[in-house]
Amino acid sequence: MKIRAAVTAAKSAPFEIEDLDLDEPRAGEIVIQLAATGICHSDIGAREQYLPLPLPMVFGHEGAGVVTALGANVTKVRVGDHVVLSRLTCGQCPACVRGNTNMCDLQGNLNLSGGRPDGSTGLSRGGEPIYGRFFGQSSFATYCLAHERNVTRIDPDFDLTLAPAFACGVLTGAGTVLHGPQPSLGSSIAVFGAGTVGLAAIMAARAAGYRTIIAVDRAASRLELASELGATHTITADDRPLAAMVRAIVPRGVAFTIEATGVPSVVRAAVESLESGGECALLGVGPMEQEVSFNHMQLAFSGVAVRGYPTGLSEPDELIPQLMELYCAGSFPVDRLVTRYPFERIEEAAQDSAQGAAIKPVLIFA
Repeated sequence: MKIRAAVTAAKSAPFEIEDLDLDEPRAGEIVIQLAATGICHSDIGAREQYLPLPLPMVFGHEGAGVVTALGANVTKVRVGDHVVLSRLTCGQCPACVRGNTNMCDLQGNLNLSGGRPDGSTGLSRGGEPIYGRFFGQSSFATYCLAHERNVTRIDPDFDLTLAPAFACGVLTGAGTVLHGPQPSLGSSIAVFGAGTVGLAAIMAARAAGYRTIIAVDRAASRLELASELGATHTITADDRPLAAMVRAIVPRGVAFTIEATGVPSVVRAAVESLESGGECALLGVGPMEQEVSFNHMQLAFSGVAVRGYPTGLSEPDELIPQLMELYCAGSFPVDRLVTRYPFERIEEAAQDSAQGAAIKPVLIFA
């Protein structure tokens, strides 16, 4: 079928909306008519080739829309269902079988190879393949191919132009707090980076019962929003030592830090802000070759832990509906993060996201 999609032709190239052909769905696959899709910093990083992805490719991994066609053997959804899309997993490896799909053995090949396991891409232009299947969807398009394993059914009354905000970024930030160390009386947390991930973490930290919630960012507007969403303290990131500024608020260090910038110096500060036995969650990422360093003695003698939380260790089918219920109850105001753009303004939306002018851009398909 004919679709319109935003194609990235080369590293750092602007998104160009083009007419493409979408394959018919195969076994287990689904065609989604997109109502909206979010722009995540992972999309920007993919365009900048933080990972060596094949090009030209259609990115986008926070889609929401309506199921319009099913391949053979699909049982999870029906035509007409409203869904949110997330990352694709195999469902058969040991991690998937035990319900920890974030650690899927095949996630790299399924989400970042540019095509199906047999090498087909699902997208073409004039008979020439265009790489797709980005996070199992490539949702910078009017229609996309997904798999029943990476769609989550949602209430048909929920606003589909807001639904993408509950995908990758919010899922990761909120899930990290909910699946990380559970707060005890007086527990403290510091969140480095007040973008979508960080602000979702702050909202979840308030809901989880953290007493001291510190937000760290360069932008005054984001720190102001962080305060409105639950931060008890804010720190403006400048040339001063960040860890010392955190410890000026909590002298012994905080119990949990979330690093959502991917900047090596900030990563180190997040670790140095921990109390003995505390934990740092690494959520922000930089280029593939980027490295970070820590003080060996500090880690060895203070008992702190540093670990990744891919997608916040969340299972989308479980957490997305829960967060949507919290939003409807007025206690998880994700809409405060969203700026909507027509699909045709995708390049403007991407630039606003990269420059920090928009926290969670959402592209709307007319």
